[in-house]
Amino acid sequence: MIIFDKNKTPLPKIAVLNLGFRLFFLGAGVFAIISILLWTSIYVFQFQLQITKISYFQWHAHEMLYGFTMAVIAGFLLTAVKNWTGIQTLHGLSLFGLFALWLLARILFLFGTRFVFIAAIFDILFMFFLIMSVTYPIIKVKQWKQIGIMAKLVLLAICNGFFYFGAAGVLEQGVYWGIYGGLFLIIGLVLTIGRRVIPFFIEAGVGYPVKIFNLIWIDTSSLLLYLAFFVVEVFIGNQQLSAFISMGLFITTSIRLIGWHTVGIWRKPLLWSLFIAFVFIDFGFLLIASSGFINFPKVLAIHAFSFGGIGLITLSMMARVSLGHTGRNVQSPPQAIAFSFLALIMGSIVRVIFPLIDMNHYLIWIITSQVLWITAFLIFVIIYSPMLIRPRIDGQFG
Repeated sequence: MIIFDKNKTPLPKIAVLNLGFRLFFLGAGVFAIISILLWTSIYVFQFQLQITKISYFQWHAHEMLYGFTMAVIAGFLLTAVKNWTGIQTLHGLSLFGLFALWLLARILFLFGTRFVFIAAIFDILFMFFLIMSVTYPIIKVKQWKQIGIMAKLVLLAICNGFFYFGAAGVLEQGVYWGIYGGLFLIIGLVLTIGRRVIPFFIEAGVGYPVKIFNLIWIDTSSLLLYLAFFVVEVFIGNQQLSAFISMGLFITTSIRLIGWHTVGIWRKPLLWSLFIAFVFIDFGFLLIASSGFINFPKVLAIHAFSFGGIGLITLSMMARVSLGHTGRNVQSPPQAIAFSFLALIMGSIVRVIFPLIDMNHYLIWIITSQVLWITAFLIFVIIYSPMLIRPRIDGQFG
């Protein structure tokens, strides 16, 4: 894989290969639809895949974390690192090669676990080259403040390795560590990046002067609490201790959200979608904290984090980044994208909150939430595909 300096960047030929967000966001959007269509066929209509040594649920979880979400992370970081460092990241054939590794792993996983070890090779290579591609510019310009993000990316690759070792029967807890480690590392990455960018987005986007503060004690306590939460949830498994720590995270995240709130966000879909995504993550902490007192399936808390939190924030960030990096005004997104966000929010409510109220119709809630997820990403793909495959409207490279 080759990294090109900005002053040596060639003129655009195939626009979709100019910058990482284009190919990976398009791939993530399409995969979000296909993977949930397949999961619906399995969960609702008992479609059979050849899956051995792991469960259908673990197969689904792996592909949503290391398939869908990692594609969004790759597209975001390959684009953001160019902004942070001023160095051109992967493009052209190098970018296509990285995307091909991701895509081949996803295609093989569509056949269940029949080709899981071939998929593992492509998947691990994809994450290795992604790490190398985004770390090189950061080290070159000595942006050491980004090391925390890079460390989480490395840990994600390790957790993915755990999953495959577990699937091979080599590591007893490997599949569990891979799935839950991956989930909570991604939540940690969302919290880290969100803490940086969301206050800036709000200040720049509401249309009136406002100052959003990140309190130092909230930053410090959230970091320490989340580190403890990660270790307890993934490696120790003490439910009472996890609930206690999670209550602390619910309190600190709620205070942060109060500090971020200003009425102007509710006029801007690209702002309220990010805010509500954090509300779902906060609700996930509350559910974990309440698990010692209320009897409900832990999967509801997991989907508060994943469906409502990760799903909504990735969709919102893809919508925003795609506008800005194709030369469009992020303050004037396509009107239809608000319906995409609303569909995903409704899907999250149906998936997480409705079962808390009425478990008797659980299958109905599952089917409804899956339809709403597919609708949300179908709207995104239809609206944003032309932007992602065509050159920037201002004629610049990117």
